[in-house]
Amino acid sequence: MLIFLTVVFFISLVGIIGLFAVKHWERTHSRVLYSNVRAIADKNAAKLKVLVHMRRAELSKLPPQALVMAKKAVHAGALGAARLARAMESKSHQLADLVSHKHHFEKRETRSEFLKQVGEHPLTPSNGGNTADNGQKGGESL
Repeated sequence: MLIFLTVVFFISLVGIIGLFAVKHWERTHSRVLYSNVRAIADKNAAKLKVLVHMRRAELSKLPPQALVMAKKAVHAGALGAARLARAMESKSHQLADLVSHKHHFEKRETRSEFLKQVGEHPLTPSNGGNTADNGQKGGESL
């Protein structure tokens, strides 16, 4: 989740920097990019601003108990989402154990000829082995 939030943050940061770069380019070149799209966006922003002010006035008419109930509902929803996430996490580990091919791991003989030859090679002090472990007589181990 932290990685996702970090990626979203940096994408937003790059977008904001890009907007400032476009604005700087427009000022230096005395040109406006996509003026028709900007006019439509300005009209929609003005409509949205009026709607927000109307809703704010209507919400102020609600009794304080409605605000408390809404706050409790949001809190209960957040706790429920956390509970669901925790349950999904535990089930995901169970599912991973179920589908894992190493669930009941049993050591088998290797198929690699090289590894078979290395395993059969006797260990001596000169190649890093301990002669006492091999049952051979010889020098001391380090």
